[in-house]
Amino acid sequence: MARICLWLVFFLVTVYNSEAQNLITDEEQAKVWLDQYNSMAENIFSLAEEANWAYETDITPQHQQAQVQASLNRDRFKKEAYVNSTKFDVNSFNNETVKRLFSKIKNIGNAGLSDQTKLNRLTQLLADMKQVYSTGKVKDGDRELVFEPDLTNELANGRNYDRLQFIWQGWRDAVGPTLRPMYQEYVTLKNEAITELGYDDVGDYWRSWYETPTFEDDLEDLWQEVRPMYLELHAYVRRRLGEFYGGDKVDQDDPIPAHLFGNMWSQQWNNIYDLVEPFSGKQRIDVTSAMVNKGWDALRMFNESEQFFTSLGLIPMTPEFWRDSMIVRPEGREVVCYASAWDFYNRRDFRIKMCTEVTQDDLQTVHHEMGHIEYFLQYKDQPVAFREGANPGFHEAVGDCLALSVSTPKHLKEIGLIDGVLQEDDEADLNYLMKQALEKIAFLPFAYMMDQWRWKVFDGRITADNMNQEWWKLRQQYQGIIPPVSRSETDFDPGCKFHIPADVPYIRYFVSFIVQFQFYEAMCNAAGHTGPLYKCDFYRSPQAGQLLGDMLKLGSSRPWPDAMEAITGGRRMSARPLLNYFRPLTDWLRQNNTASGVRTGWTKFEPWTSSATKTAESVMTTALFSVLCCLFFSLMG
Repeated sequence: MARICLWLVFFLVTVYNSEAQNLITDEEQAKVWLDQYNSMAENIFSLAEEANWAYETDITPQHQQAQVQASLNRDRFKKEAYVNSTKFDVNSFNNETVKRLFSKIKNIGNAGLSDQTKLNRLTQLLADMKQVYSTGKVKDGDRELVFEPDLTNELANGRNYDRLQFIWQGWRDAVGPTLRPMYQEYVTLKNEAITELGYDDVGDYWRSWYETPTFEDDLEDLWQEVRPMYLELHAYVRRRLGEFYGGDKVDQDDPIPAHLFGNMWSQQWNNIYDLVEPFSGKQRIDVTSAMVNKGWDALRMFNESEQFFTSLGLIPMTPEFWRDSMIVRPEGREVVCYASAWDFYNRRDFRIKMCTEVTQDDLQTVHHEMGHIEYFLQYKDQPVAFREGANPGFHEAVGDCLALSVSTPKHLKEIGLIDGVLQEDDEADLNYLMKQALEKIAFLPFAYMMDQWRWKVFDGRITADNMNQEWWKLRQQYQGIIPPVSRSETDFDPGCKFHIPADVPYIRYFVSFIVQFQFYEAMCNAAGHTGPLYKCDFYRSPQAGQLLGDMLKLGSSRPWPDAMEAITGGRRMSARPLLNYFRPLTDWLRQNNTASGVRTGWTKFEPWTSSATKTAESVMTTALFSVLCCLFFSLMG
């Protein structure tokens, strides 16, 4: 702490001659100040990350206390840097990089909260909410089920309607009600911090990271482009689920009960591929069983991922990565299992924290997280303020872009996970595209609505009295799903998704699932691929790797359209590559739905209606009618 105080004193000395009415116009002095800031930021941010890592990999009161204190130290440093940065007349400078650095340094988030008591409370709240989520358990007889792997595996592999409902409701009962009052307090304090920086609310602040005045309109345009494809997929999946569970469970005019998708949040549906496979008897492209049978473990999955990156000429993982990453759930201690990638701001220490299971899904997650690490490695020599993605969606897209190549049957055969001769015909292709659509297309409305809900909470359109009701309105509107059991305002279902209590914006994932196909198409072109986009594997293409690496090196030193242009040649987000990738499946779905007499869309429900309450109301109505009939005939004698 003494070292931090010395740095802050030194910070103040560098701007001793500045007063509110006499701003510093010397650009060389500004560069010296920026160099000093960079050196200090590396040290202080590294200390904060170390404390956060210690807590998330071993949840104890002592580690939480140390993590909270380190976060407060970092916030204090950021606030002092912000104050001192205002002593410079940045508008008078000529160097655009210098001006951009000052702009980034003023982006201090929670540290904008001037009341130290409130900042302390906000920091503690964030730690407490993450702990509630990460230590939540579902009581099941004499067992306690943890989220990973117990609940996730049951949802992925279970097919008993009532058991799935028990798991779905159990998780929400375990964490939601506890988080609800905490989240309400968080919203108040977070908004106060951000409005002190001049933003309207937290949503306004988060959207500013994209540096695009038309950002919300652009997102809506993208959603409207992909929505017809989602509606066809939803209608097809609803029909197949109705065939499996019965029409009394899955009505063909209604939204789909949310616990039937193999995923706790119905965000991706690839775990129910076996229930909706278009053509049976074809070569299976789920290689989980092959991974298990061939003795793959977590380390093999990470080694395989790194080998893909280095085959493109990209930077390998560091010795510190292999020494210090947590790649399996440790015994005997509580951890935050949610997979994440970490930059320790010293240009050599980068880590992944993940409770890896030997599955194809987790193999793709490993590539996703290693994509973050590759981004860190590529921009590690940028100033600290530029060590972030061109926009948050770019950071999420890198690993997923490579995973599109890794998931192709051609590549899975190359690494020994598909035996025999590849089946390459239209039916096999449609099966593969269905598997991909259950992951990529099914996700889009969820990724879009998550922050639609939060933005409305932050700006007051959604109040503390109707948070859960409005959550389900949006889930019905965008995803066409309903809760399998009745919900109320004592529940807090948004909090049962990690990013809500963890204070992580989510629209980045919607952006990512659009732009990753733009990156993929560009890298496929660089690799000389010909033929359908979904068949492209750019493994071992240094040309594709250089194209990606050159973009990653920029970090956030330039606005994201510049980074987009560096890799794709264009400057806008576009759904065209995604639509082209899935076009054969979209055409087939449309034809199949028409031939089956299936309509797209769903009947609108009242906000608080669920399949459970609907059934109960139906039973009550029938019972009441029977009673009235009995009374009538009794009176008639």
